[in-house]
Parts: sequence; structure tokens; C-alpha cells
Amino acid sequence: MKRISWSCSVRFLLGAMLTIVAMDAPLAAPKASRDSAPATAQSPPAPAQSPPAAASPPMSAPTEAAPASPAAPVSAAPATAQPTSPATTQAAARKPKPKPAPHEMALSDDPTPALQPQTFFTTSKAADRYRQIVDLGGWPVVGVSLRPGAKGTAVSTLRRRLAAEDDSIVDTAKQKWDADLTAAVKRFQFRMGLKQTGVVAGATLRELDVPAEVRFHQLESSARRLTALDFAFGPRYIVVNIPSTAVDAVENDRVVRRYAAIVGDLEHHSPEVQAKVGAVDINPTWTVPVSIIKNEIAPKMLKDPTYLQRSHIRVLNAHGAEVDPRSVDWASERATHYTLRQDSGADNSLGSIRISMPNPYSVYMHDTPSRNLFANDYRFLSHGCVRVQGVVDLAAWLLDGESGPQMSKDEITKKIASGEREEVKLTHHVPVAWVYMTGWASADGMVHFRDDVYGLDEIGGIAEQ
Repeated sequence: MKRISWSCSVRFLLGAMLTIVAMDAPLAAPKASRDSAPATAQSPPAPAQSPPAAASPPMSAPTEAAPASPAAPVSAAPATAQPTSPATTQAAARKPKPKPAPHEMALSDDPTPALQPQTFFTTSKAADRYRQIVDLGGWPVVGVSLRPGAKGTAVSTLRRRLAAEDDSIVDTAKQKWDADLTAAVKRFQFRMGLKQTGVVAGATLRELDVPAEVRFHQLESSARRLTALDFAFGPRYIVVNIPSTAVDAVENDRVVRRYAAIVGDLEHHSPEVQAKVGAVDINPTWTVPVSIIKNEIAPKMLKDPTYLQRSHIRVLNAHGAEVDPRSVDWASERATHYTLRQDSGADNSLGSIRISMPNPYSVYMHDTPSRNLFANDYRFLSHGCVRVQGVVDLAAWLLDGESGPQMSKDEITKKIASGEREEVKLTHHVPVAWVYMTGWASADGMVHFRDDVYGLDEIGGIAEQ
């Protein structure tokens, strides 16, 4: 088992070493108790996040939305760039980016895990290289939508922009779109987690025009957060990269399953946490967190006294005895002194599966009755826990005999259909890490970026709000 703990002092020493070797290497990302959101998800409050207006049919996990094209490592030397003023760069960095249009985001079928033992080192190295790009003036702004068949100076500008990160582009002055340029656009889209259309428009254009300084800060901030990671990399482990809204099941250093995820919304962030999966709960009940009782259920009960009954939620006193909801004063603080527990079943907010991973934040991974939400490109919708599309498949991977008692997907499905509750304990706990990487470099030097939805990256030394 590989364990890695990175300290700030190591980061400082490594930075000095990487400055020496950077020119020779290619580039290639308040503690609180939380729980799941109710089945009906909240819409993100910030207009700048622009969730998609319509949902496509749900993806079938673990099938990916779009295949990944082979991608070249990022180059060290940028092409001729158009410098931007510090004021312009700062303004662009602080302005919230709109979310992609529907159907542009895609899960990758790349078998490389988002998090590996060397991720801190490769990401720190990439940050040093992007600092060099910034020092040389950044990269040009594309500014206009383009597609195969385009001609003119805008095409050569696109080539120079891509060449700043992709050393496979040689002729940056060429003003005619060709097959090589299509492939380069798809490589860029792959690194951004976008559907590989080969067309420059929408989310692709927005990502192209993000200043180099912002990309540098994403890598630097992600590396800084990784210094706090103390994670035991075993032969099997699970990674949730929160900005990617994706879950990786890793076996022998390769992603064997990748799932779409729904993570914490802007008011209820999913925390960075390291834990171990100890059990799979089939047909679980749900104990409602105090914050949800106070902020959501109590106001609903004041308007509709039948809400708890219709939601199959029982009220229990301090001795575990059931209490008539009509006897509770939902307008007072005393309402939070009761335990509210939702029965297992089709309407349960945790769905049919809860993956137990004891941790100080009381968060976990689970199913959801609102599976249509996985089709959204914007999946920051929960109260902090992580909902996993295809969670039955993930549970079967955990219980395939390597980590737990042999229990197939069909057997789990039959158990769910029976309505019988069961906690299946793993014989060997599986490490799980939830990380927040908006920029990272994989072992092959490939650099990836995702939106800083929570605003945790630092721009100019000041965290975005």
C-alpha cells in the first residue's frame, strides 16, 4: 500500500527543484456535519452558473458520453502571444464563467485516474511551466466561433492559442482549417472535460479564452490543496474530483469504472475528505440532518402538516419512540430536538444504496430517486454528499470478493427489489478520497482543467467569492 503525505515544506523544496528541471520536461489539477439533499434538488442560485434548460436522457453508467481522442502532452514554450494588461487579466479571472450549453460536458473514458501518488508533483511542475507562459505574455484570445472549413487570420490565431499548450501544432501561421487542427481542438476539449466535437463554440470558446494567469493559479491552488492530502493509495481505491462531478473506481492504477456524480451545491460544498469504505447499505433509511429540519422541513410542515407523512418520514423522540408530527411545534427551535428518519423505499432520499465511509463530515456516497438529474451538465445540486449514477454497479465492484463478500450486481438488485434492509460489510476497506482539483497534471504530463465552481482558487492572492 502506498501512502503519501505532502507538506508545505516539501512543496517549497520541490518548487525550487522543478524550476531547474522545468525546461526539459513536457507538461502534459469550516468543518461541519453534512448529509444528502432531499430527493428534489435545488437549482443553483447564481445566474452566472447557468444550468442547462433541458435534460437529455440519463447516461448509463459506467458507459461514457464520448470517447477520448489520444492527446499530446502540453508544450513548454508558448507560441507568439498577445499580452493582456494586468487589469484585463484580473477582470477576466474574477468574472464568473457561464456554464456550458446542454450536452457539451462529457465523462472521459481515459483510464488514467484523476488522483495518483505522483499527482502533486506533476501538478506542481505544470504550475511552474504555466508561470513561464504567463511571464512570456500569455496566449492570444480567439474571440470568435470557428469550425472545420474556416479560413483566415482567426484560424491562425486559434493555432497559436492551441500551440501555447500543445506542441503537436507546428505551423501556427497557417490560415486554413485542416484535419490536424480538428484533432488539436478535440485534444483541448478532452483536457477540459468537454464533448469532443472538434468545433470552437460555446463552452470550448469560453475555455480557450480563459487567460493563462487563471490557468496557472488553478494549478498552483490545486497543488497547494494537495499538500494537505494524507491518503493511502491501495491496489483499489475511489476518487471523487468534486469540480469534475465524477467518481473514479481505480484498480491497479487504472480507472476500471467512472460514474457521473452530483455533488454539493454553492451553499453546501462537498468537503475534501479521505476515508475508507466500510460497508454497503442496501435499502437504507435516511436520518435527516438538523440543518435540513430547521431550514427546509419545519417551514414545509408549517404550510402542509401532511408533508412528513407523505414523505414517509417518522418523528422520533430522545428515547427512539415515534411521535405524532402534529404534536410538534414546528415554529420553535424545539423541532430540531427530534430525530427525523425517512423509511427505506422508492421515495427515500438516499435511493436504494448508501456507501458508508465514516469521516468527520458525516458525508457519504449514495443513490437518488431523482436519477434524471445525472443528465444535467450542471451537477452541483446536493447538500454535500455525493450521489453516484450507477451506484449499484459501484456497490457490486466493492463487493466482488476482492474487498467484500461476493455479491453480484444481480444479487444486489434482487435484494433491493425485496425491500429488505441489509448492511453488507467489506472484509477489506477500500480507501476513498474526495478532492477539489480545478487544474491537475496526470502521470503522462497531460494537463486538465475544470471550472472553479466553489471559488476556492486564489486569483492574485485573493480567493474568488
